Amino acid sequence: MELRTLRYFLEIAREENMTRASETLHVSQPSLSKEMKALEEELGKKLFIRKNGGLRLTDEGMLLRKRAEDIIEMTDKTVAEFSSLDEINGGDIYIGCAESYLIKYLAQAVKSFTEKYPMLRYHLSSGNTEQAAEKLDRGLLDLAFIVEPPDLSKYNYLEVQGADVWGVVMRRDSPLAKNKSIRAEDLFGLPLICSDQAMRVDIPRWCGENAEKLNFSGTLNLCYNGAVFVREGLGYMLTFDKLTDTSEESGLCFRPLEPRLETKMYIIWKKYQVFSPIAELFVKELCRRFEGKQIL
Repeated sequence: MELRTLRYFLEIAREENMTRASETLHVSQPSLSKEMKALEEELGKKLFIRKNGGLRLTDEGMLLRKRAEDIIEMTDKTVAEFSSLDEINGGDIYIGCAESYLIKYLAQAVKSFTEKYPMLRYHLSSGNTEQAAEKLDRGLLDLAFIVEPPDLSKYNYLEVQGADVWGVVMRRDSPLAKNKSIRAEDLFGLPLICSDQAMRVDIPRWCGENAEKLNFSGTLNLCYNGAVFVREGLGYMLTFDKLTDTSEESGLCFRPLEPRLETKMYIIWKKYQVFSPIAELFVKELCRRFEGKQIL
């Protein structure tokens, strides 16, 4: 299986049409069809089915698409790293980020770093801790900013100063908006929205057995979208402070949880990881900034 063939396959999957894919790739349609037939024979599985004048991926094709995207991404990242070996004025850094107000410290570090290395290109991948750790383990990220204590058997880490404060984002016309803080019993019977991670880890840490009495009507991984649902009257969002616009004009407000619930942020990277030159310099910069908090 060649990388070229995987790139061809991905383009066909994107276009859902052999003719359009051949035009984009500047490859004749018969040659492209021959490549795909050979790929199906090599794998022993049918990858495409014809539907409504186009092509649709089979279940096996969907699996290959996911694997091919990972392989191509890793290949391109490796090529970029080798290209930058003699280019210490810049290069690419891949960072996974959980949603947190404390990401401002990452932004500050990147801003300072680009003054020394103006050719730096940073690539942010947003998601929860589980998603960031998975990409880190697969080598698709250099490091990750997570909001959960790291697995010390797998990662080196730095602790970010400060902490995120949990609370509830709600409409300003909600009866709970008059409260200065929100207790678990205030939320009984109300439709709640939060992340899977919060539902499993943070909310039980806050209210113990009362978590079983809460009604989680939806989950999310981006607070902006959750805020839209709250504004439309679909529920109350449990999230960090400062992630959502709660100005007077927004129609939303934030109330902290009681008792107070906080979450720390950590910077992690794999033990014994071999970095590209620019990524290694950036990690050293982070260690310098968080000196006294690092545990290696």
